Amino acid sequence: METILAIDLGKFKSCFCMLNTQTGEQTFSTEKSSREDFFHIFRKLQGGNSIVLFEAGSQAGWVSDMLREMRISFKAANVTHPAWRWKENQSKSDKKDAQRMIHMYTSGFFPEVHIPLRQTREKKSLLVYREILVRKIKKIKNFIRALLASHAVELPSGKKCWTKEFRYDLNDVAMQMELIEDVEMLWKGQLYLELKQLDMLENMLANVEKKLDSLAADNKNIALLKTIPGVGPRTAEALVYTIDDPHRFKNSRQVSSYVGLCPRRYQSGNTDHSGGISKRGSNLLRALLTQAAWSSLKAGWSADMYKRVRQGSSKRGTIAIIAVARHILIRSWAMLRDGREWNESKFKAA
Repeated sequence: METILAIDLGKFKSCFCMLNTQTGEQTFSTEKSSREDFFHIFRKLQGGNSIVLFEAGSQAGWVSDMLREMRISFKAANVTHPAWRWKENQSKSDKKDAQRMIHMYTSGFFPEVHIPLRQTREKKSLLVYREILVRKIKKIKNFIRALLASHAVELPSGKKCWTKEFRYDLNDVAMQMELIEDVEMLWKGQLYLELKQLDMLENMLANVEKKLDSLAADNKNIALLKTIPGVGPRTAEALVYTIDDPHRFKNSRQVSSYVGLCPRRYQSGNTDHSGGISKRGSNLLRALLTQAAWSSLKAGWSADMYKRVRQGSSKRGTIAIIAVARHILIRSWAMLRDGREWNESKFKAA
């Protein structure tokens, strides 16, 4: 490797550290975090034996796209890795961050993260946006429930509260804020505004899900994972977009660790303790896998594993469902790697 270029990416400005591995000379520069400025710097590396290092973050996507287009090798640092923590460092700066990337790379220990192609990132981003809308809708529904309960308005339980018939009743109770004269009726103005927001968010969610469905219609990998009992379209999409290239994982443990479903381990001397899962990686995928695990219990294929891990103890319910979720993840990875549909007989034999 002739040249190593490390970049400490900033929102407005970025620090560049270029190392000539033959002479050991380091040069620093600070440039605007713009495509034009980055292009002029990267162009100097084309045709040579070079690599670019940078931290994974909000700007890592377009930087990796540019480097791929220019056919320049790169690695994105996994800043969530324990080796990347600076808690005990008394001197931190952009230059030192860039130098540290070079030092870790040349020492052979550079925790990196996979940056998917732009199309995959955009699809995954839309899936994450859907989850944001779902959470907003849930928050508004909880607020409406609390508002009505505080004014002794009876509500049906569960989903019955949000049927079309009951929504019409809620709209009759609500009042536009500007039409309210009695101060004691102000809560009806709040209800009116919240119902308006709820309608808007539900329409947005419907549009997003319609687009996700159309994007998944021609995706063979998503169709493949939907053959797993309990795995719905959103879980299948999250699996495909997160795993991306299944061949980049050597074994099932790497996949579990990448998604954060591997237990933490502490071993020192005579102490060897396994704790909860690491929770690294995609929070959304872990949540969807957990939902899929519960759904799979209804389908019946995972009931034996759940009972075996739970061991009849109510305290081990979470451990058992996480074990099922991990198994769904591993099987999904193997199916994507081999291009084979779900085979329940192989699961029972496992």
